[in-house]
Amino acid sequence: MTSMETVGRAHPANVGTANVGTAGHGHPTAYPIVETFHSVQGEGVWTGTNAFFIRLAGCDVGCPWCDTKISWSTKPHAPINLGELVHQAQAAQPFMVVITGGEPLMHNLLPLTQSLQQAGLRLHLETSGAHPLSGDFDWISLSPKRFKPPQPEIYAHAHELKVVIANSDDLGWAEAQAAQVPETTVKLLQPEWTSDHSQQLVLDYVKQHPAWRISLQTHKFLGVR
Repeated sequence: MTSMETVGRAHPANVGTANVGTAGHGHPTAYPIVETFHSVQGEGVWTGTNAFFIRLAGCDVGCPWCDTKISWSTKPHAPINLGELVHQAQAAQPFMVVITGGEPLMHNLLPLTQSLQQAGLRLHLETSGAHPLSGDFDWISLSPKRFKPPQPEIYAHAHELKVVIANSDDLGWAEAQAAQVPETTVKLLQPEWTSDHSQQLVLDYVKQHPAWRISLQTHKFLGVR
């Protein structure tokens, strides 16, 4: 995450239409895409793992520290059809495909996940959980935000809980979120990227609470996407 640019909640621009290029029953045949790229997972449980990223446009959560505000609106981003997304992902030959955003659950992800799984690809989701869960995933990383809390039903599906910590109040929020996920869910605290205070808060808290781990944005240390 980059530095906090505003105080309190930021206000997303008009996010536009959630589903683009639909065909029957509201199932998308194309999605607004900010970018696709082949790299490694930079944070969370799967840090360092070969991954192909599909970053969908559209977000109404508005995190003040967001480092991908370009993804908030769908309007600047042209839709890419399912066949092309599958082709790109297969060509990368990754260990996993990560669907991220923006807030990807603003879209109906079922057609996308079905197409990728039919190609034999492992799928991970990064979400705030603020919208209903759609699609079928091998791993769900839930990163809840105080500004727009998760849908209650998503907690049971979280394989990892990743909470960004900007100040001490966020630690209480993190514990409240942890109380709602299964015992098997991996619990992670992630410092706000440019805040030494946040980093020290997380380090001290994890040393005192062994149920938690630290998640760092290692891709930023490496200087890669």
